[in-house]
Amino acid sequence: MTSGSASNYPSDEARWSRRGFLLTAAALAAVPGLPADPAAAAAELPDFPADVALYRSAYRNWVGEITADGLWACAPGSPGQVADVVNWAWRHGWRVRARGAAHGWSPLTVTEGTPSGAPVLLVDTTPHLTGLALDSPAAVRAGAGVTMETLLTFLEEHGLGVTAAPAPGVLTLGGALAIDAHGTAVPARGERRLPGHTYGSLSNLILSLTAVVWDSRAGAYALRTFHRDETDCAALLTHLGRSLVTEVVLRVGADTDLRCVSRTDIPAGELFAAPGSGKGRTFASFLEEAGRVEAIWFAFTEHPWLKVWSVSPTRPLTSRHVTRPYNYPFSDNVPAPVAELAGRMTSEAAWYLAPVLGTAQYDAAALGLVATLSGDIWGPSKNTLLYLKPTTLRVHANGYAVLTSRDQVQKVVSEFAVFYRERLTAYAARGSFPVNGSVEIRVTGLDDPGDSGVAGARPPLLSALRPPEDHPEWDTAVWLDVLTLPGTPDAEAFLREVERFLLRAYDGGSALTRVEWSKGWAYTDDGVWSDEEVLGSVVPSAVGPHEWAEADAVLDRLDPHRVYGNAFLDRLFGQGAEG
Repeated sequence: MTSGSASNYPSDEARWSRRGFLLTAAALAAVPGLPADPAAAAAELPDFPADVALYRSAYRNWVGEITADGLWACAPGSPGQVADVVNWAWRHGWRVRARGAAHGWSPLTVTEGTPSGAPVLLVDTTPHLTGLALDSPAAVRAGAGVTMETLLTFLEEHGLGVTAAPAPGVLTLGGALAIDAHGTAVPARGERRLPGHTYGSLSNLILSLTAVVWDSRAGAYALRTFHRDETDCAALLTHLGRSLVTEVVLRVGADTDLRCVSRTDIPAGELFAAPGSGKGRTFASFLEEAGRVEAIWFAFTEHPWLKVWSVSPTRPLTSRHVTRPYNYPFSDNVPAPVAELAGRMTSEAAWYLAPVLGTAQYDAAALGLVATLSGDIWGPSKNTLLYLKPTTLRVHANGYAVLTSRDQVQKVVSEFAVFYRERLTAYAARGSFPVNGSVEIRVTGLDDPGDSGVAGARPPLLSALRPPEDHPEWDTAVWLDVLTLPGTPDAEAFLREVERFLLRAYDGGSALTRVEWSKGWAYTDDGVWSDEEVLGSVVPSAVGPHEWAEADAVLDRLDPHRVYGNAFLDRLFGQGAEG
């Protein structure tokens, strides 16, 4: 996030009207391609595979902080065509970036400042790489471009599902797996994991995957299927965009009906109280009872929006049966007061309105839950797990996973809450309001490879949820995200303090902080993804020096010409500044 990020939005005076605000968010979600001029295509991309359509396209990430205009893009109609495109790129010195929903923050796909005409080819997976079929009664074969909503709907139709999933249904499966996407779930008291399910990341469900990799015998890139018990597969399960996966087979299990109860009446001081303080309604107590908890704590407010999911085979009398996802319209469609305040803050630099915006967001949630009868809902897992549409408020988000033991969750949450509140108060006292969104807290299990049911399976090497071998007692990850509007003054400095606190407090002794790949991290006082110490030392060390080196070596061997990558990935993996 940079001070100039607001320039990605329309510049006319009316741009931050409520309608303008919402239209901007929608525009960032869909960046249409322009049909290629045949002469220009032939001149700039000579000998490009004739059966693959080319077009000019812009790239926009989720919040519009990373943009690139005038890039060449294509939409291969089959995995074989993907291989043809990759071979063309290799032979002509281009780099390939797979594009799905672009629902991410970090520069893993395209880096900011990529110029028009750069030798970077976007490969759109969503038009054609979307096949779905049951591979067995307990496995699904899916194209990398299929959305999570489409996948979960297909599974539901066959009585299947997953334990947890990210809230946005628009995510592509390939994108989700590339960054070890997750939901929020650990075993509740007395709960036993169902066959085909995992409490870790979606990557941990992979049985096999097909990717376009270098074939030294053929002297070209080719499709190759990797099975979960193969050594190299561990590096591809979460590859951060350093490979191109076309299809996966996922282990799945019987679907479950879930009840989701929302509360907005518990003070943060009670929910995030220190262990042993005597406060009854703590975050950990709900986790123990239900196993599936999320807290959304709006800036400068006292009562978080707490969501608690629980397995419920039959509908409780007080629950409303939901037959589709996205049951919080007040969150998905930005309410007028929230949109107006966000618009004023951005267009008028009225950042002092952050406490008012926080209250408006809380009020929208508290009143919306009542007005829409969504405070207590029940139905098939998909309908309560998916709740975020692209029309929601677009904000920058940092992200970290704190690996710890289950009995230390409340301690981690409490210590973070105390630090966050103290620093936010200190900034406000000097007239600075760096956060105007919310804190989001989720909890998951780690990536136990045994959940796949494959003998010899290994956990994803680069997953934030890979269990550290030297701390077998750590079985849980606390996910911590802070959200704020792009361009907010002092946001980077504040988020740097948050990052430094987490890295210092949970440095591998009692707990360990790892970054959430798709979010913001490596902050300096005026930038993100730019702290050299975090990029070059802290991140590899937290992943594990051996695992980091192994994954890097495997991905290099499968892509020795570095077709998959960009300047940021080169820098992160110590490969210089190419691209």
